[in-house]
Amino acid sequence: MSGHSKWATIKRKKEATDAKRSNMYAKLLRAVEVAAREGGGSVEGNMTLASAVEKAKGFSVPNENIERAIKRGTGELGDGQKYEEIVYEGYAPGGIALLIEALTDNRNRTAQEVRHAFTRNGGSLGESGSVAWQFTRKGVIVVEKAVAPDEERLLEIALDGGAEDLTDSESSWDIVTAPQDFMAVQSALATAGVPVSSADLSMVPQSTIPVVGGEANQVLRLIDALEDLDDVQNVYANFDIPEEVMAAL
Repeated sequence: MSGHSKWATIKRKKEATDAKRSNMYAKLLRAVEVAAREGGGSVEGNMTLASAVEKAKGFSVPNENIERAIKRGTGELGDGQKYEEIVYEGYAPGGIALLIEALTDNRNRTAQEVRHAFTRNGGSLGESGSVAWQFTRKGVIVVEKAVAPDEERLLEIALDGGAEDLTDSESSWDIVTAPQDFMAVQSALATAGVPVSSADLSMVPQSTIPVVGGEANQVLRLIDALEDLDDVQNVYANFDIPEEVMAAL
């Protein structure tokens, strides 16, 4: 999982400041609205909403925008837009498995755009169930090593909070949790004063495939094309590319 986690961190730092920020705002608020519609408007009682809100705040989305999205989802500001959740599956060059989560108000448009992104970037769209079995829903909390306590102390805090594992991701630590323990582990870290770089409910691959050279560029180009689509919320992959290679690309 470390490869995809590192790529997500690099992308987050870039997107927080680049020209695509307004597009990211729209995507993040859409996720907040749908989470509130599906599980209620209480952040404390809806871990999917809590994750969506945390992610939106990480991109500096204004609190009032987040609150309006929650109210749209719960119906307090009208019914809001009706979005459908769709999952696409496929392969990037080198046999890398891709799992794509989308929220759309037009299934045909989104399917066409996703298929086009795969075709133009050397990938192949798969059937439902073709790669989903390789991923498991987990909470993933990233802590930068530069500001983290030593490994033993961080592991102790994480496990006491209910985490499953702590993995080394080069310049950061990835704390992995069961979905139901995600918020409790975040709370334990906050209580211990451990700064968190990101915290998401994610689809974690059971194993990863090393990718280097030109193939790494092809894989990341396809993922970029998919993530740039307005309706695509998340792209998960089972690649492992060295951090310095990803930063350069």
